[in-house]
Amino acid sequence: MDFMFLIATAAGAITIFAATAVAALMVAKSLNAFKNWATKDNRAKKPRKKVSFKTETDRKQATNEELDERDEERHEEWGEKEQETYDELSEKQKEAQEELGEKKLEPREELKEKEPASQTWSRSPRSSSPAEDAVPTQEASAPAPRPSGGGMSVVGIDLGFLNCYIAVARSGGIETIANEYSDRCTPACISLGSRTRAIGNAAKSQIVTNVRNTIHGFKKLHGRSFDDPIVQTERIRLPYELQKMPNGSAGVKVRYLEEERPFAIEQVTGMLLAKLKETSENALKKPVADCVISIPSFFTDAERRSVMAAAQVAGLNCLRLMNETTAVALAYGIYKQDLPSLDEKPRNVIFIDMGHSAYQVSVCAFNKGKLKVLATTFDPYLGGRNFDEALVDYFCDEFKTKYKINVKENSRALLRLYQECEKLKKLMSANASDLPLNIECFMNDLDVSSKMNRAQFEQLCASLFARVEPPLKAVMEQANLQCEDISSIEIVGGATRIPAVKEQITKFFLKDISTTLNADEAVARGCALQCAILSPAFKVREFSITDIVPYSITLRWKTSFEDGTGECEVFCKNHPAPFSKVITFHKKEPFELEAFYTNLHEVPYPDPRIGSFTIQNVFPQSDGDSSKVKVKVRVNIHGIFSVASASVIEKQNVEGDHSDVSVEMETSFKNESKDDVDKMQVDQEEGGHQKCHAEHTPEEEIDHTGTKTKSASSDKQDRLNQTIKKGKVKSIDLPIQSTLCRQLGQDILNSYIENEGKMIMQDKLEKERNDAKNAVEEYVYDFRDKLGTVYEKFVTQEDLNKLSAMLEDTENWLYEEGEDQPKQIYVDKLQELKKYGQPIQMRYMEHEERPKALNDLGKKIQLVMKVIEAYRNKDERYDHLDPAEMEKVEKYISEAMSWLNSKMNAQNKLSLTQDPVVKVSEIVAKSKELDNFCNPIIYKPKPKVEVAEDKAKANGEHNGPMDGQSGAETKPDTTKDSSQHTKSGEMEVD
Repeated sequence: MDFMFLIATAAGAITIFAATAVAALMVAKSLNAFKNWATKDNRAKKPRKKVSFKTETDRKQATNEELDERDEERHEEWGEKEQETYDELSEKQKEAQEELGEKKLEPREELKEKEPASQTWSRSPRSSSPAEDAVPTQEASAPAPRPSGGGMSVVGIDLGFLNCYIAVARSGGIETIANEYSDRCTPACISLGSRTRAIGNAAKSQIVTNVRNTIHGFKKLHGRSFDDPIVQTERIRLPYELQKMPNGSAGVKVRYLEEERPFAIEQVTGMLLAKLKETSENALKKPVADCVISIPSFFTDAERRSVMAAAQVAGLNCLRLMNETTAVALAYGIYKQDLPSLDEKPRNVIFIDMGHSAYQVSVCAFNKGKLKVLATTFDPYLGGRNFDEALVDYFCDEFKTKYKINVKENSRALLRLYQECEKLKKLMSANASDLPLNIECFMNDLDVSSKMNRAQFEQLCASLFARVEPPLKAVMEQANLQCEDISSIEIVGGATRIPAVKEQITKFFLKDISTTLNADEAVARGCALQCAILSPAFKVREFSITDIVPYSITLRWKTSFEDGTGECEVFCKNHPAPFSKVITFHKKEPFELEAFYTNLHEVPYPDPRIGSFTIQNVFPQSDGDSSKVKVKVRVNIHGIFSVASASVIEKQNVEGDHSDVSVEMETSFKNESKDDVDKMQVDQEEGGHQKCHAEHTPEEEIDHTGTKTKSASSDKQDRLNQTIKKGKVKSIDLPIQSTLCRQLGQDILNSYIENEGKMIMQDKLEKERNDAKNAVEEYVYDFRDKLGTVYEKFVTQEDLNKLSAMLEDTENWLYEEGEDQPKQIYVDKLQELKKYGQPIQMRYMEHEERPKALNDLGKKIQLVMKVIEAYRNKDERYDHLDPAEMEKVEKYISEAMSWLNSKMNAQNKLSLTQDPVVKVSEIVAKSKELDNFCNPIIYKPKPKVEVAEDKAKANGEHNGPMDGQSGAETKPDTTKDSSQHTKSGEMEVD
């Protein structure tokens, strides 16, 4: 009895549960019908809201929603609340951005015409940590079109003497990218061969094996003539040959494509930059054009123009040539959250950069959102390689005594010694004990060995360490600062890792030095930040950068007197840059301005000339007086000096007064002080937001006595006493003819660009040829291995012997006649092998995949047969199906079974070495055909479900919106009711 009672109780519980489930199902379907009605009505009456997508993921989501309407409807039915919440969050995000003061960067004109007035870097509204604070965020709208055309790439390149680094701006911040060798450091090496070029890591491995044709250490040759003392000094150190180019500049002579060819330094650097461009494009997955390139702060105009030309050869649009120490300062300051405000005393930081070939020091003043370089000093001839040379000289002398060999006579052995000494130097920076130096088969099959410790090294390089302090002292004097005014000392560059260098710096400042910056990558990161600032595609935090002019620049011109010249220092040393000034001349004929460096002893360049600029089309006024010519001189964003423009002011006196001084000039004279002799009319443009006006009267304007003395106050007083009548003035632009020192002609530059394109194409063709050859070799080894293992059952003995012989012949051919063949020969050879190997591979694949395909088809047939059996047994689940259609299904399944059985029987009769009767693709196609034919019939929904939905829809119509109301007004109530049990955060958004 107890047992029967338990059974009855369980049966009752099951009945109640089933009834409850059916009721819940009916309620759910009614709600679904109501939601369908509300959604359709809303779409009919109200246009869909456009969502502002901020990120790449959101843009992809938007594209998917537009392409897939079914998914869109499904989201609207079940999750429209999420979309509304996202819309409201987007609106709140926009409000937060406005509160934070984010502004869209104005489209910039081409840099050759206009420098940016402000450089900004904005904080992402979603960022909370300092590390994320300077992350660039791409604007939702498309960037303004620019003549440069690069667009979205943000790349910073540290073009070093020994190594190069590339940094890019991504959604996660500034990142230093790796090359194809997974190395973030790319050696500055180019190796040229008989068929192709190797650049970077591949070239560095050929320094010893391809000594005469591997170019490295060429950075100091930029913008210099072949006869330059620096070039001649470097020539002794370099294992490859230097050559004088037709324009007198220094070039290299190497063997490329089986012939001796000269290459200009711009071409060599262009090859390296093209490689760095390719690496950045592979990392960013899009074309790269815009970039910022680092250069030493002591580079002169000729050297800077040479690097700009190299960037053009590589197909790069250099937005800015950035001084290396300034790039480091930007990478340091833009992340700082605790900088003093603009009205407080700035924070002074020393940046010391000692790389492989040069030593630079700069002092910068930081305020919130502002960086100003105060002074910079340098020693262009002190770097890590000087310490390497000291070690090399020491060991050369030791080996000469110990092993009776002269290392310097063998360039290959000397390079190996340089490499080993560089490794030893790095080891001594971390270890004070004795360290061994061992080189096998060094020269004449001799193995050499020696040892050295840090104390010996410091004693050996004492004279080099003594050169660390003078630039530190000079930069403090130029900036008028004391050691107590310095808040931090930041060091970067590989050579700053030497303990003795750190000791010298600490000893001078009496402060601990800071190593918060990445010594190798800080310059590249700073350049990438500057590129993001200049790019219109990125919003950046407001951060202004003021650099300096490293050398004073003077203008010289001829006067109207016999053998007379006038001079004016337009930019003094450490003058803010970029900067423009306007100088007023009074001339009756075209005149020439010569620009040169004032103090040649401060400039590490033998020629003080910058260039000459001829102002053309200058004529006297209609009354015979001198014309007023305004000349605009500029140091642009690259640190390059130029005469940007010139214009003549034509005056038309109403009452015929013949005064040669305009009203503007008179006013300026009245405001001049006793120092007016040394002043000029200056219009400050790039250097700051304010304008400063001072008048300098050139000699021709005020001195008509024939002497070379400058204007006197008595002469000016006479001019002030003249009566100036009101007149009209008109400004006319004048053409300027520029002749720059060591400037590449446009035709020569175009030929360099064309040659680089040809070499890139040659490299591409050679790569394709090698890939085709490697594909044949790979197929031979792979197929021969599988013939003895997995393919063994699927090939006859006769075919096996024939194919094995063919593979062996191909292998021998590859290492003999086929060693150097055109690409098409390798392609044809591979196709010939595949003609015999493909059937075997096909039989193996069919044998492996056929069982699964047959099993899947068999399961589907069995499933349909079960449905047919249930239909025959009057199962209520299928009693609504059409008998005629079920008869068609039954007939189709019968035919499918017959097809399957016949194919399986026929296949079972074949051996594994024969081609299959039926392919896997045919079985899969048959399976899809079965699904398409049977599933719509056997899974047809019952009619009563449709009736229930119609009733629910009818109820929804009675409860729907009244006349004059839209579905949009009803929708929020439905959403609100369905979200009462959500989290409180979602309720707040609603």
